[in-house]
Amino acid sequence: MKPADLRKLTDSELDARVTEMRDQVFDLRIKLATQQLEKNATIRQARRDLARALTIRAEREGKKK
Repeated sequence: MKPADLRKLTDSELDARVTEMRDQVFDLRIKLATQQLEKNATIRQARRDLARALTIRAEREGKKK
């Protein structure tokens, strides 16, 4: 997901998206451990998307203070 798309979301939508992304990364880690993951690159992409969302959330929190 692109940063511009994440910036368009409201705070509550962004929080929901972060929770969803964390669950997705967890599921991918389980699949990786049980050798059910076909492409190892998907976990890397999911982690990067989560990091982008967390960065945008932190930027917003910094502006509020």
